Amino acid sequence: MIPVTHFLYLASGLFLLGFAGLLLRRNFVVQLLSAALMLSSGVLVLASGSRYWVNGSGQSFAFLVGFLTLAQVMVGAALVLGSRGTVRPNPPSQDH
Repeated sequence: MIPVTHFLYLASGLFLLGFAGLLLRRNFVVQLLSAALMLSSGVLVLASGSRYWVNGSGQSFAFLVGFLTLAQVMVGAALVLGSRGTVRPNPPSQDH
């Protein structure tokens, strides 16, 4: 059986990777994916703690957080795809 500390190390690495992506990238899509990665690391902590203490409440809460993460990604994708037609690549110049 894998010790719970390995799961916690993996979750902290995923969280730090997501946090670095959130701070260092300017692309909106990459920032949303980084935030989803941070939430997924929290889900991993909840599920591993639930397995360690043999309690199902952490797994059910992790399931709920997983659905919230999915909703966040879908809203972000809708925002990105909805704003695609409104951006002008070459704005008209003011020189006449």
